[in-house]
Amino acid sequence: MLMSVAPRPENHAALLMAIAQRQDRQAFATLFHAYAPRLKAWLQRGGAEPNQAEEMAQETMLAVWRKAGMYDPARSEPGTWIFAIARNLRLDALRRARLAVEEPEDTHPVALADAILATEQRAQRLRDAITQLPAEQAEALHLAFFEEFSHSRMEARLGVPLGTVKSRLRLAMARLRIALQDRI
Repeated sequence: MLMSVAPRPENHAALLMAIAQRQDRQAFATLFHAYAPRLKAWLQRGGAEPNQAEEMAQETMLAVWRKAGMYDPARSEPGTWIFAIARNLRLDALRRARLAVEEPEDTHPVALADAILATEQRAQRLRDAITQLPAEQAEALHLAFFEEFSHSRMEARLGVPLGTVKSRLRLAMARLRIALQDRI
């Protein structure tokens, strides 16, 4: 009876290259079996519910399939790169959960209408302030907060270094803070 032996970690870089170059399904299956259970366990230790951890592990491995061409063996080990993807997905999920709008406790119709109107006015002032930003800062802000791109995903999309992505976001936020001071 033949048993399959998991490839050594040093071969994982070669598997990533096979996925990137040839969309090698067998290489992906091997990586999936090597990392998916570890990702799930790691995410659960980080506080994710079992179902959520399973889904995020699968989402991570799907990102590995799509982004294998972005892997650079000179910058990190395969496991480090894969777990960084999982970490970023987890942070994005936590950010979305934190930003989820809760229903107001006061459901009196007049108070609710006032709250909705005030929220709309603040949103309009924010939209107006965003239109005053330089185009590259507005685009970075849009990708980060409206399309929920991670910084690394923005780096790839915009074709600029990670530091530039962060600088654009920081500058945009500073300009918005000044533009909206005492108005929101």
